[in-house]
Amino acid sequence: MSLDEVVVAVGDDAEHQIDAIEQTVIDIAGPTGATVHLAHVFSDDEYDQFRDQLDFDRDAEVTPTVVAGRQVNVRELGEALDAADIDFETHGSIGQRSEEVVELAEDADADLVVIGGKSRSPTGKAVFGSTPQEILLNSPCPVTFVRND
Repeated sequence: MSLDEVVVAVGDDAEHQIDAIEQTVIDIAGPTGATVHLAHVFSDDEYDQFRDQLDFDRDAEVTPTVVAGRQVNVRELGEALDAADIDFETHGSIGQRSEEVVELAEDADADLVVIGGKSRSPTGKAVFGSTPQEILLNSPCPVTFVRND
């Protein structure tokens, strides 16, 4: 199996594991020459709030991808990939996180999806849901899970 396209789901809460995600992606994409797709998904409220924090003009045509590119975790990963000479694209969207990441993986014809997360009990997953679990179950390709210890 060749590795040409890698989708990386980048969340707001990834700061505790950004180094591990960064190293995992560089270790995987670097030797294969894969293009990395950094994906950040906003809820409607998060998008409006983040856009306001960045002082974008309300009348300006600003896409979720432009806003995602300014999100700190996406920016840090992009800088690390750039320093490692790995091609990457940023993708921002608004919607349900797992659905949007799976859709991007399908659209990009991804060979691998990389996600981060924390350990949760089965009860916690059942009660609160689990975006990583939904991506694992619905992804069109293999998924690498980077756990937050």
